[in-house]
Amino acid sequence: MATVTKEKVFEYSGSDRRGNSTKGEIRAVSSAAAKALLNKQGIIAKKVRPKAQPLFGASKKVTPQDIALFTRQLSTMMKAGVPLIQSFEIVAEGSDSAGVKELMTDVRDTVAGGESFANAIRKHPKYFDDLFCELIAAGEQSGALETMLDRVATYKEKSESLKKKIKKAMTYPIAVLVIAAIVTVVLLVKVVPQFATTFAGFGAELPAFTLFVLGLSETMQANWWKMLIGIGVIGIAFKEAKSRSKAFADGVDKFVLKIPVLGAIQEQSAIARFARTLSTTFAAGVPLVDALDSVAGAAGNAVFRDASKQVKEDVTSGIALNVAMRQTDTFPSLAIQMTAIGEESGALDEMLDKVATFYEEAVDNLVDQLTALMEPFIMAVLGVLVGGLLIAMYLPIFSMGNAM
Repeated sequence: MATVTKEKVFEYSGSDRRGNSTKGEIRAVSSAAAKALLNKQGIIAKKVRPKAQPLFGASKKVTPQDIALFTRQLSTMMKAGVPLIQSFEIVAEGSDSAGVKELMTDVRDTVAGGESFANAIRKHPKYFDDLFCELIAAGEQSGALETMLDRVATYKEKSESLKKKIKKAMTYPIAVLVIAAIVTVVLLVKVVPQFATTFAGFGAELPAFTLFVLGLSETMQANWWKMLIGIGVIGIAFKEAKSRSKAFADGVDKFVLKIPVLGAIQEQSAIARFARTLSTTFAAGVPLVDALDSVAGAAGNAVFRDASKQVKEDVTSGIALNVAMRQTDTFPSLAIQMTAIGEESGALDEMLDKVATFYEEAVDNLVDQLTALMEPFIMAVLGVLVGGLLIAMYLPIFSMGNAM
């Protein structure tokens, strides 16, 4: 069995064919191999040395935001006339993320070795999905890579912005519940027992509400670890069931759409993703039927994923896109009507872009409304919990005061 030699990252400095000084990073199995690769790229290396590793290691995580930023930077530099290889080097050198540096260096070396940009990023499916790769390939084939990069950058920026809004909307209610639970547990485990010791010497019957709270406190003190384990088990079971069972995951997606406010946010964000993805792919010259495949994968919700697949089947059979959307009973009339106008006027990509922008703004407004509603809700929930526990503890004292 042949031994596979692991590539390392080398730093180099030297000069290019024009005699200009240059430096950067390159991946190779050895310094000699690095020099050979540089020589093929027309770089005469004066120094080649292994890149120093941080003492405690650096984060190699590459986030979707990093990919969006990389795409935008690459688009800007190519529009300014910077060669593709040099653009990769600039992005890598300007990034503070070790993961981004490593990714960009690897893509640059692959492209410098003769591969296309699309093939280079296809080797990293963890960071570049099929839609990203297909759009880059279309840009290379049409000779308008810088224009395509601009479209992809806009698509990624809009998509990540939408994801942030949805995450914010989903995180806020969860944070309220967690805070309320923590405050309640602290009061029941630490504060209520102090009152229980005082009540033990009263020698009088305690109010029913106080007895209920004292019993709840005793149960919490004796079984808090069981409850904690139970919550953890339920959370893990839910996550596993959602990842392993398609039917369960689809059921969760359908249920989420029925939740007030949160359901509207999920629905309108799915419509925005549908329109944004279809607009970007269609404008890139991807056939409508093929573009609908990408739309289904980017839907973000099972209901709209299935609707996109149904739309694709209907469009394949010759039905107009707006009619196919209407037949699913999933898309709102505004999106359908604007799509119909786009088809009739021959400007479908522009009209879909307007649909996406409209629903992205609608999501933004809904998230702001939810945030505004949750602030008094937090105060109300915490007030009821804390106030209720305090009232339960002071009722016996009030009763004694009235009896005296």
